Amino acid sequence: MRKRAYISSTGSYLPDYVLTNSEIATMVDTTDEWISERCGVKERRILKDKNLATAYMAKMAGERAMQKAKISGEEIEIVIVATATPEHQFPATAAIVADMLGIKNAWCFDQMAACSGFLFALNTAAKLIESGSYKTILLIGSDKMSSIMDFTNRNTCVLFGDGAGALILKATDAPYGIKKSVLRTDGSGYKYLYQKAGGSLFPATAETVLNKEHSLSMNGQAVFKTAVNNISESCVKLLEISDLSAADIKYFIPHQANKRIILAVAEKLELPLDKVMMNIEKYGNTTCASIPIGLDEWSNRFKTGDIIMICAFGAGFSWGALSLNWLEEN
Repeated sequence: MRKRAYISSTGSYLPDYVLTNSEIATMVDTTDEWISERCGVKERRILKDKNLATAYMAKMAGERAMQKAKISGEEIEIVIVATATPEHQFPATAAIVADMLGIKNAWCFDQMAACSGFLFALNTAAKLIESGSYKTILLIGSDKMSSIMDFTNRNTCVLFGDGAGALILKATDAPYGIKKSVLRTDGSGYKYLYQKAGGSLFPATAETVLNKEHSLSMNGQAVFKTAVNNISESCVKLLEISDLSAADIKYFIPHQANKRIILAVAEKLELPLDKVMMNIEKYGNTTCASIPIGLDEWSNRFKTGDIIMICAFGAGFSWGALSLNWLEEN
C-alpha cells in the first residue's frame, strides 16, 4: 500500500513586540480605520532584535513542533524551510535551522515561492514521503518581513508582520493525510509583486540602497484582483478532482494576505465564516508562515477525518490549493 504523509504535530512562533496601527500612523500618513478597512490588520508582530532573523524564528517554531511530536533531531530525515526572507542568499536557511536544532542526519533545502512557498513545500514534502523513501520531515515557514519593508510606504508596510510556523510530517498507511493539490505559476505577473534589488540582476549598490530597491514593491490592485480569481479557480478545481463539494470542507485555512481577499474567496466558494481561519487582524501577512501558524492555532479543533482545504497566492504570480484529511495522533 502506498504511504501517505500526514501532519503529526504543529508549532509556531510570534515575536513579542506588537506593532499597532496607531504606532504605524506615527510613521506614515494613515489611520487605524484606513488600515483595518483596507486589509483587516489591526496589529502585527515584529522581531526587533537585529541579531535575530528568519532562522531563529524557524528554529523556535520547529522546536515546538518537535516537542509536541516527541521526536528527536536524529529521527528527522529532511528539513524544508519555505521563506521569502532567507537568512542569507546562501547557504540554505534550512541548513542553519537544522544546525540550531541539532539535526545532523537530514538533508535540507529552502523553498522560495513567496507567499505560496509553504503550500508548494507542503506538497513537495508529501510527495517525498509518498515515494516511500522518507518517513519524517520537518517543514517550516518563516519570514522576517520587517527586514524588507519600507516603513515610509503606507501601501505595503501596513500589511506585513514577522513569524514562523512548523509541521512534522510522518508516513502512514491509513487513508488519511495530504490528498490532492492544484498548484500554478504565471511568471508574467512577477513585476506586480517583487523585491527589485539584491539578486544577480540588480546586486546591492549604494544606488539600490538609496532608492529603497531592497524593499518589497507591490501593485495592490493587480494583486488583489488576480488573487481572488486564481485562488477561487484553484479551489473549485481541487474540489472537482477530489470529488468533493464545498459542504464537505470542514475547515478552510487560507494564506493571510488580506481580509478582503479571504472574504471574497469564501463567498465565491459559499463557505460559512465559522469554517474559515482568520488571524490577519493579529499578525498581518506573515508570508510563508501564515498557513502553518493558522494550522497550529486551529489544530486543537481538528478531528480524524476532517477535510481541510488550504490555499495561497503569492509573488510569481504563484498560487494553489491543497486538501488533506486530518489524522489525530494516538
